[in-house]
Formats: sequence, structure tokens, C-alpha cells
Amino acid sequence: MDGEGVTEAVLADWRTAPVREELRAMLGFLEKLTLDPQTVTTADMGPLRAAGLADEAIADAIHVCAAFNVVDRIADSFEFHVPPADEFRRGASGLLKRGYA
Repeated sequence: MDGEGVTEAVLADWRTAPVREELRAMLGFLEKLTLDPQTVTTADMGPLRAAGLADEAIADAIHVCAAFNVVDRIADSFEFHVPPADEFRRGASGLLKRGYA
């Protein structure tokens, strides 16, 4: 499956998308951190480490997640314009090819 196909699969359902298990573990953790942050504990690090993720990678993902969550909440508060889904898909495909650098 090409990068765009993987993006579509992750957007449809990250739980069944064809991604590496360490990414699947991280996506599950980030979902919990976003939707139910008060329940996140140090015990949530165990599955991430067991999946092969280093503490530095976990911290990096938490920082990116926190930044996106802050921006989302500000955007919601000020009723920012949200582009249509196809624009997000194109952006995600570009990030898969180029990364954030």
C-alpha cells in the first residue's frame, strides 16, 4: 500500500490500518491523551515501551499532540475556518512524503 493509501486507512481507522505496531500503540495512547487526559498515568508508558518506543520518541509524540490539541481548542474557541477533508488528506500525504522538516 502506498503512502496515500496508508493515510486513508489511518484516517478511516488507525486500529486496523496497515501500520507498524509501535505506531499503532502510539496512536492509541495519543487518542487517550486527547480524549481522556485525566486518566493517563505512568502505567500507560508500559505498552509504548513494550512496542519498542524509546522515552524520547514518546516525549516527542506527546509534545506534538499537546501542540495540536492547543491549536484545536483555540481554533474551536475562535471558530476558525476548517478546510474540507480532501485538503487535510492532501496535507497528510505531503507530510508522509516530506515529513515535518
